[in-house]
Amino acid sequence: MEDQATKAQHPKKDKSLSSIVSFAIANLGGSALYMTFGTYFMIYVTTAMFTGVPAATANKLIAMITSLVFIIRIAEIFVDPILGNIVDNTNTKWGKFKPWLIIGGTISALLLIVLFSGVFGLSRMNPLWFTILFIPIFIIFDVFYSFRDVSYWGMVPALTEDSHERSIYTAAGNFTGFGQNIVTMIVVPVVTYFTFVFTGKHNEGQAGWTVFAAMIAVVAIICSFVVALGTHEKNNAIRQVTKKKTSLKEMFYGLAHNDQMLWTALPYLVYGFGNAATAGLMFYMFKYVLGQPGAFWISGIIPTIAGFFTSPLFPIINKYVPRKIIYCVSMISMILAYVIFIVSTDSLPMVIFGLVLYYVPQGFIFMTIILTLTDTIEYGQLKNGNRNEAVTLAIRPMLDKMSGALSNAIVGWVAVATGMTGTATAASITPAGIHLFKGVAFYAGLVLLILALVIYMTKVKVTEKKHAEIVEELQAKLASEGIEGDSSETVETNQSVTEFLTSPVEGVVQKLDEVEDETGHTGVPGNGFAVRPLDGHIYAPANGKIILSFTTKQTIGFVTDQGLELLIHVGLGTVNMRGEGFITHFVEGQQVKKGDLLLDFNRDLIKSRGYKDTVLILFTEQKKIDQENIEVGSGETVDVNHQVAKISFKR
Repeated sequence: MEDQATKAQHPKKDKSLSSIVSFAIANLGGSALYMTFGTYFMIYVTTAMFTGVPAATANKLIAMITSLVFIIRIAEIFVDPILGNIVDNTNTKWGKFKPWLIIGGTISALLLIVLFSGVFGLSRMNPLWFTILFIPIFIIFDVFYSFRDVSYWGMVPALTEDSHERSIYTAAGNFTGFGQNIVTMIVVPVVTYFTFVFTGKHNEGQAGWTVFAAMIAVVAIICSFVVALGTHEKNNAIRQVTKKKTSLKEMFYGLAHNDQMLWTALPYLVYGFGNAATAGLMFYMFKYVLGQPGAFWISGIIPTIAGFFTSPLFPIINKYVPRKIIYCVSMISMILAYVIFIVSTDSLPMVIFGLVLYYVPQGFIFMTIILTLTDTIEYGQLKNGNRNEAVTLAIRPMLDKMSGALSNAIVGWVAVATGMTGTATAASITPAGIHLFKGVAFYAGLVLLILALVIYMTKVKVTEKKHAEIVEELQAKLASEGIEGDSSETVETNQSVTEFLTSPVEGVVQKLDEVEDETGHTGVPGNGFAVRPLDGHIYAPANGKIILSFTTKQTIGFVTDQGLELLIHVGLGTVNMRGEGFITHFVEGQQVKKGDLLLDFNRDLIKSRGYKDTVLILFTEQKKIDQENIEVGSGETVDVNHQVAKISFKR
C-alpha cells in the first residue's frame, strides 16, 4: 500500500519542480513588460515621442497623453475583477489560465512595440490621427495585459493544494520580478546605443526606444509560452466545485462584503500611490537633480540583488516572525529612505544608501500583502458562504493598474511643470522646479507610506493565527453541515445502506465526549469517534475518494464508495502549524483503496508545540445517518485493519 502511494508521489514532485521553474520564468518577462510601460512609457513620451515637434505643441501633446492614460486606467479599475471573473469562468482542455496567459501576453507585447513607436511615427507626423488611434490601442493593450497578469497570479491555487508549495510558487514569481530591475539597469545604455546605431546621436531617441520595446516584447511572449507549456494545473474535487459559473452580481457582492480583503487592499493601494510617484520620477532625480543619468543603473542593481535574498528569506523569517512585524519593519525602512531623499538629494552616496533602504524591503511588503489577501479568501468563505477566488485574485492587478495610472500622470505633469523635458539638463532646472519635484516624489510619498502603515497595523485582522482559527471554523462547519460540492458519484436513491470502517490509525479508540482538547477541556462536538494514535500514519478507512483537503493538511475530506461522507481530522489545535509536520500522499479527487496510506504526521512535533495528536473521525451528513454503531469499546487498542464502526445511512 505504501509503495503504491509512493509511486504516485514521484511524478507529482517532478511535475511540481517543472511547474515552479516555468512559473518563475514567466514573471521575468511579465515584470519587465510592466516596468517598461508602467514607468518608462512616460519618460519616452516626455523625452523622445515628440522629437522635432515645436515645444509648445509637444507640451500640449504630453499633457494630452498624460491625461488620457490616467483617465483610461482609472476608468478601467472595475474591469480587472470582471476580467478575473471571465478567466475564472473559462473552461478549456488546457485549463482556465493558460489560454489567457498566451493570448494576453502576446497581444499586450505586440502593442507595446506600437506604443513605443509613437504609433508608427504618427506622433511626429500627424498628431490628430495619433490621438485617434492611441486611445483604442492603449485600451486594448491594458485589457490584455490585465488578462495576462490576472491569469498568472490566479494560477497558483490551480497548480497545488499544498500550502508550502503555494508559498514557493508565490516566492518564485516574486523572485523573478527582478525582470523589472533589469529593465531599469539596461534601459539607458540600450536606448542610447540603438539611437546611436540608427541616428549617430548619443541620446535617448525614438529609434532606441522602439528597439528597446521590441526586445522586451519578445522576452515577454517567450515567457508567456513557457509558463503555459511548463505548468501543470490540478483537476481535483475542489476545483471542480469552482467551475460553477459566477455571476457579476455574485462577484461584486463578494468584493463588497469581504471587509478584510478591502482593508488589506486599501493600504496596498495607498502604498502603491506613494511608491509609484517616487519610482516613476527616479530617473528624473538622476538626470535633472543629481545631473548623473549614467548612474541610473544603480537604482536597478540594488533591487535586483535584494530580490535574490528577500523572496527566499521571507518564508524562513515568517516561520518565526509574524507578517505584521515584517510589514511594519519594512515600511519603517522605506520611510527612513524618504527622509534621506528629502535631505540629501545632492549627494550620490547618500542617495545610494537611501535606495538600499527603499528597495530592499519591497519584496517583503509584496509577499505580506499577497499572502494576507490569499488568507482573506477563507475569511470571505466563512463570512459570506461563497469562495470568491476570482475577485480576490484580480484585486492586486487592479490596484497595480491604479498605481501605474498615477505614476504615468505624475511623471508627465511634473516633467512639464518643472521643465524636465526634451533637451533640458540639471543646470537648466530652477530651484522652484527642484522644490516641486521633491514635494511630489518624496514628501507626498512619505505621507502616503505612513498612512498605509497605520491602516494595515490597525485594520487588518487576518493574521496567521486568525487565519488558522478561520480554517478551524470552516472545518467545524463542514463537520456539522456536510461537505458541499462533490460528495460522490453515487445517485441519491433514499435507500438505506451500511458502511463498515476500519481505524485510519493504530491507537486507542475514544468516544468524542471523552476527548481532551489542547486547552484541557473535555468533549468534542459532532458525531463520530476518536483514536489516540500510537504512530504517525493515516490510512484510508474504506474504499472511496479524497474530496477535500485544507492547505493546513491536517484535515482530509473523504467519501466512501457507498456514499458516506466523513472528515479525518489529525490533532487538536494543529491547524496553527499551517502544514508543518504533515506529509500528504494523495491528490484531491484521487480514488483510494481501504488501507492506502494518506498522510504522515509528526507526533513529537505536534506535542512539542503544545497541541494534541488525537485523530478525529467526524461524520458530516448527520441528517442522512440512521444509525451509528462503534463496535469497539472505549479504551480498546486497534490497528488499521480493525473494523471500528458500522454506519447505517440513507443515500
